[in-house]
Amino acid sequence: MAEERDQAVTEEEVAVEEAAPPPPLEEVEGEDPAAPVEQDLDELAAVARERDEYLSLAQRTQADFENFRKRKAREVSEAERRGMTRLAKELLPAVDNLELAVTQLPEEAKKGLQLVFDEVVAALARVGIEGFSPEGERFDPNEHEAMASHPVEGAASGTVAEVYQRGYRLNGGVLRPARVVVAE
Repeated sequence: MAEERDQAVTEEEVAVEEAAPPPPLEEVEGEDPAAPVEQDLDELAAVARERDEYLSLAQRTQADFENFRKRKAREVSEAERRGMTRLAKELLPAVDNLELAVTQLPEEAKKGLQLVFDEVVAALARVGIEGFSPEGERFDPNEHEAMASHPVEGAASGTVAEVYQRGYRLNGGVLRPARVVVAE
């Protein structure tokens, strides 16, 4: 029985030893247990800073590209407008001559030329170029070029009495002023 008691005590001691908590980490490894956690936090903070830098770079790059795209669209639009203006200024004398020819030809010869003139005027209108004839309107130096002025019966002073050459507008702006005679 004594043997059984000694064996029971030994089994209890073994059970107590097995149930005992493990010794603290610093006793096992010999270093501070918070050190690996702090190191992980430092690495995580460094990665977060790097991520923020890359995000900032990506946002700036995206903004720069958007500004580039808008600038190029404006430049293309401006180049198109300049090209349209230059072409129109080159074509307008031919349109004027065509209009003069239509008014001077006999009726039977006028039909074909009138069709060509109407088609040219329609093509100009499709791209935003429209002619204007300001007869009877108040003289405006921004839209009219005075070629002469003289007294005209029935016309108020400062109004356009006669139009020598039609004016043209491109998208609302004056492309070429109308050449006119102003009543005194």
